[in-house]
Formats: sequence, structure tokens, C-alpha cells
Amino acid sequence: MKTGLRPIDLTLAGMFVALMAVGANITSFVPFLVIGGVPITLQTFFAILAGAILGSRLGAITMAVYAFVGLAGAPVFSKFGGGFASLLSPTFGFILSFIFTAYITGKMIEKKKSVPMYVTAALIGMVINYVFGTNWMYLAYKLWFTAPEGFTYQMAWLWMAVPLPKDIILSVFAGLMAYRLEHRVFARSQFRKMNRAA
Repeated sequence: MKTGLRPIDLTLAGMFVALMAVGANITSFVPFLVIGGVPITLQTFFAILAGAILGSRLGAITMAVYAFVGLAGAPVFSKFGGGFASLLSPTFGFILSFIFTAYITGKMIEKKKSVPMYVTAALIGMVINYVFGTNWMYLAYKLWFTAPEGFTYQMAWLWMAVPLPKDIILSVFAGLMAYRLEHRVFARSQFRKMNRAA
């Protein structure tokens, strides 16, 4: 069994790393996508899509590469941030969560490729993103970052209530989109044929 990454894997991984960078900074290109000071990003959407399309292994590797590229200094994080100092950011937990989001989403879909499973896996991937990221944010503010006045665990989750409706809708859309791509495009593609032969 082959375990190495092929050129096509590297190409698709690179594409999703680029999409994550664009998704993190979508408000820089479309400024009106800011509601109540909260930017509407597409990172969760692309992380779910990566797991659903690339599979658990390659999807998780791609999200890890995205995190490492940003930590290395490339401006691929939100607000064109990057660098090792990002590790201390209260929102870095969301970046780490993308690795688990892609892996779990992909792993569930690998077991059963039905429409309900695609949507369920996408929503569970979103939940993982929220739970991991929000808890990291809370701990960051409590342990090593300056917390806002009166900051509580409940307040952290209240902040996340703003982007939640958007992420639920986009997660369902990601699941449906991945299903259609799988059965209309990838099932007949050289990418899937090579996967089965590997």
C-alpha cells in the first residue's frame, strides 16, 4: 500500500491552503461582510470541504500545512496575520481545530457516502471547530492574554453566537456541495482512480 503523497495530492493540498488563506481574509476583499464587528470568514467552510473532498488523511495534512505556513510567517491568517506569535493568539485554537475538523469530516464520509452522512459530517466538523476554538479562546484570555472587562466562559460563547447561523448554513452547503462534486466530478476523475489503485 502506497503511503506517500503524489503530485496530484500536493496540488490539491496547495489549492486548499490557498483557499484557506483567501477565506481567512474575505472581508479584506469584500469589506461589507462584517456584521457587528465580527468578520464573516470562510475558513470553517473550506476546512470541512477539504476533509469531505480530500479525505481524512490528506484533509488533515492540508490543514496542518496551512497552520505551519502561517506560523512560518506567511500572511495567511485572519487580517493577513502570520508568524510564531500567532500561537499565543486567543483565536489560534480555531486554526488548530481545522486539522481535527477536516479529519473527522473525512473519516465519517469515508464510512458512508450518502447525502445525510455528508451533511452530518459537515455539521459535526463545525461543532468540533467551535468547541475546540472557543475553549482555547477562553483559556487564552484567562491564562496568558489580557481579557476584556468581566470576561466569562458564557461571554466567549455569546461572541460565537454571531457567526453561528452563517457557519451552520455554510456547513450544510459544504456537505451538499462535496456530495455533488464527488458523484458528478471526482467519482469519474483520475484522482479517484489513482486513490483506488494506491
